[in-house]
Amino acid sequence: MPDRPTRFKRPTLLIVGCGDVGLRVARLLVGRWRVVALTSSPERMAILRDAGIVPILGDLDRPATLARLADLADAVLHLAPPASDGVTDARTARLVAALARSLRVRRLVYGSTTGVYGDCQGARVDETRPLRPASERARRRVDAEARVRWLGRATGVAVTILRIPGIYALDRDGGDPRERVRRGTPLLAAGDDVFTSHIHADDLARACVASLHRGPHQRAINVADDTAMTMGDYFEFVADRFGLPRPPRLSRDDAARVLSPMQMSFLSESRRIANARMKDELRLVLRHLTVVEGLSRVPPERGRGGE
Repeated sequence: MPDRPTRFKRPTLLIVGCGDVGLRVARLLVGRWRVVALTSSPERMAILRDAGIVPILGDLDRPATLARLADLADAVLHLAPPASDGVTDARTARLVAALARSLRVRRLVYGSTTGVYGDCQGARVDETRPLRPASERARRRVDAEARVRWLGRATGVAVTILRIPGIYALDRDGGDPRERVRRGTPLLAAGDDVFTSHIHADDLARACVASLHRGPHQRAINVADDTAMTMGDYFEFVADRFGLPRPPRLSRDDAARVLSPMQMSFLSESRRIANARMKDELRLVLRHLTVVEGLSRVPPERGRGGE
């Protein structure tokens, strides 16, 4: 697959899991690439068409619907999450089985998670750190990483894995940090707090595009900004920035009494994600260096309008 489309033929990208980030990627590529997206929802097809994307009906939970994917595209961007239980990712297994028959696909970019590193007790974490997933959610991602790596070894497809931390943007459903603050979900007291890492949704989309052009084969790359902030400090900054009440701070023991096991799982892992490989190998220049910069550029009175 050429790194750049020619004037005679645009390369085709298949997005699997075309939610908010996939739509942002499409906006960057439409006109230069032909963008196709797999969707299991007929109701979503109009949204995809309006974004300049060709929708394809199919379901990662129904293998028979995936046969047509084999020779549909030159490159695949896999952003679909695993199912919500188990320690293996059957959805990625089915996608890999379909793509393994392809004579056309030359590149695959998979959106994984920094959760594969587990709890690092606040240490700085680069891609050489051993994977120690602490939750079934993260184990499913480790399984998915292994499956796409197998595809690369078995077929020669250039596979790049992006390990992604918390995604934020004021115009992102489910990724607007003000929503958590408005709910008043407790934060950990300073002595119990954990380091978290972040990436703006627009920078993540740009990292996906960079990976499609020059992602190193069989390489994992952390996609994170330069933020070095605890979770409590982050959400207190959000509260102060937008004139919202600061959530309460609780000890870890008290938080465990009022938060769900899943909520507590996010408060049990502390790590600071290193991003040198992203900057050096993808040559990505972040537009939002930190969450402070990313959120400070938006006037508070604009509300949910975003950037």
